[in-house]
Amino acid sequence: MRRVTRGDIVDIATYGAGREAYRQRVLGIKAVRRLHVGPYLTFLFENTETVRYQIQEMMWAERLVKEADILHEIETYNELLGGPGELGATLLIEIESPTDRDVWLRRWLALPAHLYVRLEDGRRVSAAFDPRQIGQDRLSSVQYVKFPTQGHVPVAIGCNHPELTAETVLTDEQQRALAEDLH
Repeated sequence: MRRVTRGDIVDIATYGAGREAYRQRVLGIKAVRRLHVGPYLTFLFENTETVRYQIQEMMWAERLVKEADILHEIETYNELLGGPGELGATLLIEIESPTDRDVWLRRWLALPAHLYVRLEDGRRVSAAFDPRQIGQDRLSSVQYVKFPTQGHVPVAIGCNHPELTAETVLTDEQQRALAEDLH
């Protein structure tokens, strides 16, 4: 997947002028790439446009204009993208109650080892997590994962953690979107 480059990024004044139209376009791109697994897990598969949007929004919100700051954002957000043959996703662990969230993020410390995508031939490909987001005793509620599918498009995404077992079958539209991201 193509990385966002400095040439893809516009200044905040130019971005502001077209922000709402761009936002609407990217929300459509994100909608097909947003997958819910069970009651608590939401995966947003990232691509060049979703990452570019996040960079532009960060620049807008933080009023970033210094070149070094912009380059830092590009480098940071490009980490969300999968490499060759990989799909990158942001995982949101969505538990409304702060008290419950704290309890479950501690109990589900082993969650990274239990996430997978299922390929058409039935093989499961486990998620690779960023170890910087897994603490000694608690997960972060936002995780960045990659699925090294070797270019194969998943047909389902799931979790086989004993306390959180669920699988979601991808629609044809979702499979087409992820196929585009892999090529």
